[in-house]
Amino acid sequence: MEYESSSSIWDGVYYYPHLFGGLMLTAALLGLSTSYFGGLGYSYLPYMWSDLGVFYKKKSEKKRIRVYMDGCFDLMHYGHANALRQAKALGDELVVGVVSDEEIVANKGPPVLSMEERLALVSGLKWVDEVIANAPYAITEKFMNSLFNEHKIDYIIHGDDPCLLPDGTDAYALAKKAGRYKQIKRTEGVSSTDIEAKACENHDNTSSLPGDDRKGSQSNNSRISQFLPTSRRIVQFSNGKGPGPNARVVYIDGAFDLFHAGHVEILRSARQLGDFLLVGIHTDQIVSEHRGKGHPIMHLHERSLSVLACSYVDEVIIGAPWEVTRDMVTTFNISLVVHGTVAESNSLLAGEPDPYAVPKSMGIFWMLDSPKNITTTSVAQRIVANHEAYLKRNAKKAESEKKYYAEKVHVSGD
Repeated sequence: MEYESSSSIWDGVYYYPHLFGGLMLTAALLGLSTSYFGGLGYSYLPYMWSDLGVFYKKKSEKKRIRVYMDGCFDLMHYGHANALRQAKALGDELVVGVVSDEEIVANKGPPVLSMEERLALVSGLKWVDEVIANAPYAITEKFMNSLFNEHKIDYIIHGDDPCLLPDGTDAYALAKKAGRYKQIKRTEGVSSTDIEAKACENHDNTSSLPGDDRKGSQSNNSRISQFLPTSRRIVQFSNGKGPGPNARVVYIDGAFDLFHAGHVEILRSARQLGDFLLVGIHTDQIVSEHRGKGHPIMHLHERSLSVLACSYVDEVIIGAPWEVTRDMVTTFNISLVVHGTVAESNSLLAGEPDPYAVPKSMGIFWMLDSPKNITTTSVAQRIVANHEAYLKRNAKKAESEKKYYAEKVHVSGD
């Protein structure tokens, strides 16, 4: 918040030189010495002239720039998070519109996540200040006026990739015409379509039991990730602050694959138990060993950035070990280790020790009630179901078109 000076006569001279000069000239014509004004003293002038509304300037707050960005935000990934981070950088407050289920169905097909789940994901991002539910897919004139007048939006933001409606027109044409549009750079190497393809590719491997394929992670290597992690990107997502000297550090670990609303809610609950939330992200190899071939769907650094983008997370350990050791507890000054009641159903590998044996022996382990039942597996199953329904619709459509053209040829006699 910035304030302007209100106590100095020289503010009046600076901001209203012509009026000040006029007062001096009037004084001269009336035979008054200009020294008379100086004789009034510093403290009397503002009160004498405040009624004129000239020199007495009220405190004023600098206008905060509000920007708007919308999206489906289905299968939230670090590309979405990075887009919102860039959007926030263009203003002071970021308002995010989450497109309605009906609009997504009409323009892209059925979403994997419900509106409630997508709202939880977007609201949980550290750069988001406000959320508008059931936003339209296209920026209509009515909605644009609502953004400008009711929500006090200054600029509408979108990535540099084209966003076209079914009729081929630009979804942001009106905002561009109004001169209230700003563009950000699209994050390369990730898309919801890619994630869906990976989930469907892994579907055939879901029958594998944990431990069946100790080299299961190699199957993931056949799907080369286009994501190129850099230290700069990690810094951009990080809070950049460590825990205070007497902070209560809470630790929670997991795969956090296909980052979803269940993850957001358990992280929120964990953060409420202390002052600093440290999240351990297991390596691809560990996840593959314990969940079977084809896991994880997202790579380690992709998963790490998704977790870092969450507003409830203070720090992550990229490539955390499976077991919480005493050395970890000491090194990171961990006060409490928690684990959610809802997790993947895969059992531990035969003969493996309890990963939480140490914190349990120290009396610092707590099972935390998971606010949601959603898991990575259930999200993946939804993706596969949607894909299969999509294929059936396309096959039915193709069959109808084939039948239509066959009848047309028969009638024409060609």
